[in-house]
This record gives sequence, C-alpha cells and structure tokens, in this order.
Amino acid sequence: PRGRDAKNLPLIVLVHGGPFMRGTHWEWNPEAAYLAAMGYAVLEPEYRGSVGWGKKLFEAGWKQWGRGMQDDLNDGMDWLAKQGTIDPKRACVMGASYGGYAVMEGLARDPDRWRCGINEVGVTDIELMYDVTWSDFAYSDWLKYAAKEIMGDPDKDAAMLKAVSPLDHAANIKAPVLMAYGGGDRRVPIIHGERMRDALQKNGTPVEWVVYPEEAHGFLLEKNRYDCYTRVGAFLGQYLPAD
Repeated sequence: PRGRDAKNLPLIVLVHGGPFMRGTHWEWNPEAAYLAAMGYAVLEPEYRGSVGWGKKLFEAGWKQWGRGMQDDLNDGMDWLAKQGTIDPKRACVMGASYGGYAVMEGLARDPDRWRCGINEVGVTDIELMYDVTWSDFAYSDWLKYAAKEIMGDPDKDAAMLKAVSPLDHAANIKAPVLMAYGGGDRRVPIIHGERMRDALQKNGTPVEWVVYPEEAHGFLLEKNRYDCYTRVGAFLGQYLPAD
C-alpha cells in the first residue's frame, strides 16, 4: 500500500485461477491495486503447476490440488511474516475458479491461518468436475485423459481427491466466507457454490452469498463487477480491517 510502512500489514493472498496457467505479470492489475489501495499487502503467488516458469514447476503441480499447491500459498505468507512485512494473524485468502477452490481448501485445511476467505466461482468438490454433465468440458478429451493425469483419476485416486475436496470438510471451516457465483456458469456450475453454502450455513459459519444470474465464469458486466468489489470492500472492512 502506498504511503504505509511495509511492516505488519494485513495480507490478502490472491490466488490465480486455472490452475495450470500463468497467473500474472509485473504490470497493472486492477484487482491487486484495489486491494492495495485499501491498505492491504497483496501476494500473488505463482504456485507449483503455474506455467511460464518452466517444465519443472508445471509438473510439480500434477495431482497436488490441496497438497503441494496449497503449501506454496502458506510458504509465501510465512516468508512475508518472517520479513516482518505482514501480520500473520491478519490474513485473508481470495481467488476465482481454481483460486476459489484454494480459498475453500485453505479455510478447511488450515482454519487457524485465515481470518476470512473470498471465493469467486470456485470449485468446491473435485468429484463434481467429473460428474456434472452440463459443464462446458463434460465428455471432453481433456476430462477423459489429461485431467486424470494432471488432477487425479476419479476412480484410481478417489480417496486422494476426496481428502482435498473442501465440500467434504466443510465442518472444519469457521472463518467467514464471501461467495460469488454466476448463474450461467458452465465451467464451474453453481451447484459447487450452492452445496458449499448450504454445508457452511448448516455448521453456523458466516456466509455472504451472491449470484449474478446473467453472468457465467467471471463477471463481465460493469454493474456486477462494481457490485462484487463493493461487497469485497465491505466484507474485508468487517472481518479484516486494514487499520
């Protein structure tokens, strides 16, 4: 954040989607700038599985959803804490698509690490990615072949995938969550969000839920982006004040 000492800052870990893609570049990012302008340090990790950094990093992410890929987010946060840049007791995890998955998995796996989470159009149950027939990659060759090698085989690796599916561990999540989904999303159908929302509310976890009916996998209409990030600002102000 401009005008603030880089010490003991509240942190937003902003997780890119994909996950097997390049996350960001050293350039203008309106999302990161918005968060920094509110007083938060923003970490955008290129965790294992990210592309653009060589084969070794990419392949290190195979079958590592909720495991090594999640460890990398924690390691980045811990490094900043050791430098004294951030206050490790004031951290929020935020992301969309796979990033939304990492939010829910982080809150379930490491509940004492995060004050809150912001999940936009995030996967909550890996099994649903193979089972939901109205997604845009249902019956695709990618799902039949590549996904089984890169993410995990729903039959051979069933136990592993269940262990890292946040929906199966919703009872562990105690931190407040903002969840935003598109009503017409065929990449991560809204059932991912609805089932997680219901499980969290059943356990008494605070949930702010919003659906944009005319949106798909990402919010393209200006009115919806404005509404979503107004909600993000208010949510952070309530659960992770910057001052």
